[in-house]
Amino acid sequence: MAELVSADGAILEEILDATHEIWHDGLGRAAYGRLFTAQLLTPWGQRHLRRLALVDGHELLASAKLYSFDASLDNRPIRVAGIGAVFTQPAHRGRGAARDLIEQLLARSAASGADLALLFSEIDPDYYARLGFAAIPTSDRRLLVTEPTRYGAPATMVRSGDDRDLPDIVAMGQARAAPFRFHLHRDRDLAHFSIARKRLLAGLGPPGVRQVQFFVAEEGASAAAYVVINTRDGAWTLEECGDRDPTGARVGAILQVLIARDPAERRPAITGWLPAGFLPPQVSIAGEGPSPEVMMVKPLSAAGEAVCNLAESEILYWRSDVF
Repeated sequence: MAELVSADGAILEEILDATHEIWHDGLGRAAYGRLFTAQLLTPWGQRHLRRLALVDGHELLASAKLYSFDASLDNRPIRVAGIGAVFTQPAHRGRGAARDLIEQLLARSAASGADLALLFSEIDPDYYARLGFAAIPTSDRRLLVTEPTRYGAPATMVRSGDDRDLPDIVAMGQARAAPFRFHLHRDRDLAHFSIARKRLLAGLGPPGVRQVQFFVAEEGASAAAYVVINTRDGAWTLEECGDRDPTGARVGAILQVLIARDPAERRPAITGWLPAGFLPPQVSIAGEGPSPEVMMVKPLSAAGEAVCNLAESEILYWRSDVF
C-alpha cells in the first residue's frame, strides 16, 4: 500500500529532477534546488513548510508541498493546510496517485488540527472539485498610475525596504485585514518569507531577467507604507502593499516615485490583487480578468465550513502569498 513520507535525500532529488521540467521558471536545475532549500532555511519555512512524497516500497509515485498557516475566518482563529506543487511522476500517471496523495494529505492535516485546506489550481479546477474543493474567484486587475501634472516625482521620502521594516508591515497588514472574513495571520516570519521567496527567485535566475523591488515610504523613523513589486519583461506585478493611511495615498505616491525614476521609459503594465475597498487615489483600474491561479478551499472541521460561501470581496490575500 502506498504511504506518505517526508521527501528527503534521494527522493527529494528525484522530485526536483522531474518537476524542474515544468516549474523551473527560468532557473537551471541546480538553482531550482537551491531555491527550495533556501525557503526551508528561513525561520517560517523551518516550521511551516514540508515536502511529502507518496511511495510504494522504493517507488516514488507522487509528491506535494504542505504549508501550515494560521488564519482568521469570521473573526475566529483557524489553522490552514496549504497544498502546493502536486506532481505525479510520469511513469505513474493515470493510476490515481495524485488523488491518493491529496486524500492522505487531507487526512493527516485534519488529524493535526487543520480546519481548512487551501490550494491554487492552474489546471482545470473540476479535478479538485471532484475531491471536495470549492473555488473562490479572484481577479487580476490591471492598474494605471496617474502621474503628477508637474514634471518629476512627488515629494515623498522613499527608500529600499529591509528587515527593520517588517514589524511596521505586519501592523499595517493587521489593520487592513481586520474587516475581512478570511485572511492569513501574517506575522514577522511569514512577511519575511513571502518577500524572501520572491527575492530568491530573482537572485537565482539569469541576470537582469527578473527583479524584486521592495520600497517603503517613511514617516519619522518608521515605515508608513510599502510596496513589493516583481518586474519582468517590462511588466510589473504588485505582489503586496500596505499603508497606514486607509486611502492608500502613500502607496500611490510610492508607485509614482518609482515610475518617475525613468521618465523616458515606456510606462510599465502593472497587475495585481487589491483587497476590496483599497484603491490609492493615484491609481485607477484599467481592466480586470479571472486569475489564472484559481483559489480552492475545502473545510476539514466545523470551524472551516463557512469558507465555502466566501466571496472575493470578503477575503484578503496577497499575490506574494500564493504558493
